[in-house]
Amino acid sequence: MSEITGRNVGKTCRTHYRGTFNDGTQFDSSYDRGEPLEFVCGAGQMIKGFDAAVADMEVGEVKEIHLMPEEAYGMPDPNAILELEIAKLPGSEELQVGQQVYLTNQMGQPFPVKVIAKDEVNITFDANHEMAGKELNFKIELVEVK
Repeated sequence: MSEITGRNVGKTCRTHYRGTFNDGTQFDSSYDRGEPLEFVCGAGQMIKGFDAAVADMEVGEVKEIHLMPEEAYGMPDPNAILELEIAKLPGSEELQVGQQVYLTNQMGQPFPVKVIAKDEVNITFDANHEMAGKELNFKIELVEVK
């Protein structure tokens, strides 16, 4: 993984953006919220490709980027598929396939998972980010750098 370089690295950037999938479907937009997104460029708060795009932008500039999964949320990890016995996970008998829930790791921290399969004995969760494996497109407008 290469280090991100550019005039905005380490600075607080405010951007407006619209994110779409390759078919044009919008998945996120700061314009819809009416408030720019604020983050420290290069600090790992954003996906790599977004950070890298903003690193050299000038205030007022608009840039359109296409990100491969490796520059966004990565490829799905087969080790992030968890199969558990329903009997050992109280409350899981009520869960439905497609439902998003939180499990807790060994350190007590919650993490999101999606129920992807269930039978009488086992329930299977996918802990991959919902956009893992997807190509993403962004139209980014740099509003402010401080």
